[in-house]
Amino acid sequence: MSRPQEPHRPFFSFGNPFRMISPKGSQLSPRLLSLLNAFEETLAERLRKLNPKDKNDILSLTWMNYAMDSLCETHTDIKTLITDLELPVTHWDEKWIDVYFDISVKLPDICIAFSSELSRLNQGHLLLQCVLHNLESNTSKKFVQVRSSLDSWRKHISSKNLRVENCRSILDNLVESLNLPKVKNSAKGKVLMQAMYGVKVLTVFVCSVFAAAFSGSSKNLLDLDVPNTILWAQAYCNLQTNVNVKIRETFSGGKFTVLKELDAVDSIVKKLYPMIQDGLKPVEVEALQNSVSDLRTGAERLSQGLDFLAKEVDVFFKIVLSGRDALLCNLRASGAVTDPMLGTNVGEPTV
Repeated sequence: MSRPQEPHRPFFSFGNPFRMISPKGSQLSPRLLSLLNAFEETLAERLRKLNPKDKNDILSLTWMNYAMDSLCETHTDIKTLITDLELPVTHWDEKWIDVYFDISVKLPDICIAFSSELSRLNQGHLLLQCVLHNLESNTSKKFVQVRSSLDSWRKHISSKNLRVENCRSILDNLVESLNLPKVKNSAKGKVLMQAMYGVKVLTVFVCSVFAAAFSGSSKNLLDLDVPNTILWAQAYCNLQTNVNVKIRETFSGGKFTVLKELDAVDSIVKKLYPMIQDGLKPVEVEALQNSVSDLRTGAERLSQGLDFLAKEVDVFFKIVLSGRDALLCNLRASGAVTDPMLGTNVGEPTV
């Protein structure tokens, strides 16, 4: 899966996005400030927990599952914040709606790409099961079948997924949209946009890491330079640095994959393959049995990890869709707000 790497891309800097959302004459009340601080403190804590003490845990399927779970919780939190702000859609500026839809329209394609890759990787489990079944018999004929299955597995795992390859353009569009619209005379709007900025940064970060892991290329990693005035800025900077540096180091080392459980299985396969080339010597029987046991354990751990992560990606997909559909429903009910997806006033028939 590892491919020739591109030079380290520079940080994407957008100045201070909050300079654009600071409304004149609309200071935050204690209640609004409390809501914003609670949202940002929760986000900061998630970012800190996502930063593992052991860098070797980065890009384990367990870590990726937690990263996706954090994304699910943060997108759920923004829905809760919108309710707590008591800011009905009828009072939203069209630019605020665009910010919300910018995420919910682009993310489903990324979710579908990730789901397809997880499914593709898990299909390789069938080949490994075939290997384990044939290794139960120490015959030269079975060893030929084992070698064939191992070759097929490595070829399958190394193949490209075009859906994942296309994630880069979607991520670039999300990065370009990190500049926030001006908020005029609305303290609630300021809170909403500042919170949405945090959601978008975390979303871009997690999705770029997943895209890099699944594509086998560090070119999909993105480095975002967020304003240091934000409550969660330091936690994000530490996380981004540790994760991106570790991934780039792993790729530069020529690893077959940066996915920890997949790499573990590949290492076992490399160790196993020479043992079944020209038959076994008596002293190698025990070594073969140990490798078979390791392969069985590693393959099962990989398959379970892929299953759990696929379910978490599906949860995120549903959260994104439900948020988009709820806002669309409210827009249609108001009948006076332009639907950014349809390009017409919601409620008006399309031609």
